[in-house]
Amino acid sequence: MRKQLQTKPFQIAITIHKDVAERLPAINSELARQAREILELNKSERHIRGGLATREKYLHLHNAHT
Repeated sequence: MRKQLQTKPFQIAITIHKDVAERLPAINSELARQAREILELNKSERHIRGGLATREKYLHLHNAHT
């Protein structure tokens, strides 16, 4: 997955992560802490969203064929 991110034009995902992880703490430590909390929450929940999206996909495919 990391290789896919590196091949995207302008490497936006990598730049944003670098800004939040490395540059923001030097600029505003409180904002960096808040951003880190949000990113950790997202990381802990993304597998659930992925599973729900897959479920919806297959429900939609099943309903389209009936």
